[in-house]
Amino acid sequence: MVVLGAAVGAPLRFVTDRVVQSRHDTGFPWGTLVVNVAGSFVLGTVLGSTASPTVVALVGTGFCGALTTYSTFGYETVQLAAGGSRLFAALNAVVSVSAGLGAAALGLATGTLL
Repeated sequence: MVVLGAAVGAPLRFVTDRVVQSRHDTGFPWGTLVVNVAGSFVLGTVLGSTASPTVVALVGTGFCGALTTYSTFGYETVQLAAGGSRLFAALNAVVSVSAGLGAAALGLATGTLL
C-alpha cells in the first residue's frame, strides 16, 4: 500500500512543484511550500478520521510521504540563505513550519468530522 501511494504522490509532487513555481518570478520556493502544506492537511485528515490501517499506509505513509519533502525544504532554505536571500530563507522556515502545523491541525479537525 505504501508503494502504491508513493507511486501517485511522487509524480504529483514533481508536477505540482513545477506548475506552482512556474507561476512565480521570485526565488521563493512556492512549489515546495504548497506540496508540504497540502500533504500536512491530507495527513491530518487521514489520521483524524477513523481510517483503517490500510488507508493510513496508502494515503498517510505512501502518498503523503512521497508528496511532501522535508529534504527539499531544508535544501532550499539553506540555498536561499547562502545566496544572500536571508529574509526569504527565514520566511520559508517560519511560513513552512507554521502553515504545515496549521494545515495538519485543520486536517485533524476535518478528519474527526468525517
